[in-house]
Amino acid sequence: MRHIISILLQNEAGALSRVAGMFSSRGYNIESLTVAPTHEATVSRLTLVTTGSDAVIDQIIKQSRKLIDVVEIADLTSREHLECELVMAKVAVDPVAGRQVVECARRHRAQILDETEATRTVQFVGTGAEVNSFLADLGGIARVLELVRSGTAALERGADIMAATA
Repeated sequence: MRHIISILLQNEAGALSRVAGMFSSRGYNIESLTVAPTHEATVSRLTLVTTGSDAVIDQIIKQSRKLIDVVEIADLTSREHLECELVMAKVAVDPVAGRQVVECARRHRAQILDETEATRTVQFVGTGAEVNSFLADLGGIARVLELVRSGTAALERGADIMAATA
């Protein structure tokens, strides 16, 4: 099962490496990873997507809590949460495909970032499933030349917050 794990981490050199090292040393795969400082400069939020049974994820969370840099950790999968991912794709177009790419972008509420005679660069933001759907539609219209995905970012819905107090 797919799990979204959110970690508040001390914003220090090597902190991300220690978390990633814990995953790799135990044979866990990270499908998506995003990390950036929060509104508190000393704390970063790391959001990762992995797969595994509930027991495996529980073990990952317990082992992560033992890392000195981890301030707080939560599996957002079973909680009400918001998630999004950014994708930018550059596609090859001819005059017909160029119009179809623009129509596809409109249908999915994507943005055309750049247009040349032979290419279009499109940006889309949505859940992982929405990104996959957009890319399937886009790939059916035009040949993808380059693609970059940001990875999943997620926050719990409502008033509950992950506090950076240890």
